[in-house]
Amino acid sequence: MTTSARAAVLRGTHEDFALEEISLDDPRPDEVVVRVVASGVCGTDLGVQAGHIPFPLPGVLGHEGAGIVEATGRAVTSVKPGDKVLMTFPSCGVCRNCRSGHPAYCVEFLSRNLLGGERADGSATIRQGDEVLYGHFFAQSSFSTRVLADERGLGKVDPEADLSLLAPLGCGIQTGAGAVLNVLRPAPGSTLAIFGAGAVGLAAVMAAALTGSVRIIVMDLVDSRLQLAKELGAADVVNSKETDAGEALAELTGGSGVTHAIDATGNAGVLGAALKALAPLGELGLIGAPAAGTTVDVDINYMLNGRRITGITEGDSMPQLFLPALVELVQQGRMPLEKLVTPYAFADINTAAQAAKEGSVLKPVLHFRDES
Repeated sequence: MTTSARAAVLRGTHEDFALEEISLDDPRPDEVVVRVVASGVCGTDLGVQAGHIPFPLPGVLGHEGAGIVEATGRAVTSVKPGDKVLMTFPSCGVCRNCRSGHPAYCVEFLSRNLLGGERADGSATIRQGDEVLYGHFFAQSSFSTRVLADERGLGKVDPEADLSLLAPLGCGIQTGAGAVLNVLRPAPGSTLAIFGAGAVGLAAVMAAALTGSVRIIVMDLVDSRLQLAKELGAADVVNSKETDAGEALAELTGGSGVTHAIDATGNAGVLGAALKALAPLGELGLIGAPAAGTTVDVDINYMLNGRRITGITEGDSMPQLFLPALVELVQQGRMPLEKLVTPYAFADINTAAQAAKEGSVLKPVLHFRDES
């Protein structure tokens, strides 16, 4: 028996989302029906809308969903009806990277999350009458009142968790926080430069601030975001519209450079500046998402001093472990996520998307409380 839902359908690039009635396929043995409570709006969703990501349309996007399990396939064991879950990225679970604890680098990541619009076997999860709509975006398509999600893409959370606040943990926040906590892991006495103070960059700030002896330096073009970065734990901030970032970092570090850096912009010029800021043995983590084909020149001799560039997807997270840990940090007040989030009614999805594009908000979160 199919499940009815109301979804924000994107019928073409550069078009608005339209709220329409849809039907979900019956859950397969490893799938779960989730009633959505909230969903973050992420730059990846907007990238599809802008035509930068080749996801097939018409379809349903959304990949930072949070909700309550309503039904499960017969093989599902990790969640049951009534459980609160955060929805994140799925993975195959059997490739070398998945089996070694790095599901974000699953060999099937792109087809299972970003590009396919359907299950791995080619079947559709969303229909509208006789018309097939592309979905299964990050195996959830959470711009919908109900979704069909893969069990491996769910993180069960505390029954008392505030899903309307926590939805963005599933992608953007875990990306920034995981880059610090799972990958770079700056030791006490380290200096971390973060380029870009959007939601992902500020998530990295909050994570780094958990270790009080890490010096955090943040670069951005917007003073209000830099002020928030200081509130969240940055020791120094630099408006790189007014001051050369390289010169500022050289002055702040006495010319020695930083031990760690994160590029959360995806801008090739910024990436080059971040690389030049590294001290010998320094590591640069890349978490921004540039356009396909973006390149940057690298002086190989410069890298021979032990400098490293590391690409990072989804914070190299094991979501079923990492998401509950992040939830606990938020609940303890150690990761003040509420300072990044702006709520919108689901019906106002186009307003939320436009605000994100303009940069007037950091992280729009759609609330479904008035939807069935």
